[in-house]
Amino acid sequence: MGTAKKTKKPTKLPKGYVPTEDEKFMNAKQQEYFRQKLLAWKAEIFEQNKDTVEYLRQENVTYPDPADTAAANADRQLELRTRDRLRKLINQIDKALARIEAGTYGYCQETGDPIRLKRLDVRPTAKLSLEAQEMHERGEKVRAG
Repeated sequence: MGTAKKTKKPTKLPKGYVPTEDEKFMNAKQQEYFRQKLLAWKAEIFEQNKDTVEYLRQENVTYPDPADTAAANADRQLELRTRDRLRKLINQIDKALARIEAGTYGYCQETGDPIRLKRLDVRPTAKLSLEAQEMHERGEKVRAG
């Protein structure tokens, strides 16, 4: 007999579900809510990326006016930077999805404390609690409690 990987039964979210503070933190519903939110965000980025790739596929155009050529090249550079930022964001989303699978999503990587649901809702890739993030930005050492 082979050892089949046990897959978790998918959690069905009630229509219009939003995580609240009075539930058990990172219960199955909350995990599924953030998993769906991250996957939807990733799909949206892929859609944007397709537009960028299409734009970049266009030939390098030179115009009679050097200023127009320079402007077109500047636009291409901006598209490339945007694409690089989106690639990094997809990487962060994938890491957040992996944390959901590992059961560590929603907990500060510095202190181990739960990250506030409002912060996660606004920034679903957050790895630090707001307090730890602020200390990190000020360059202070954060000690696990």
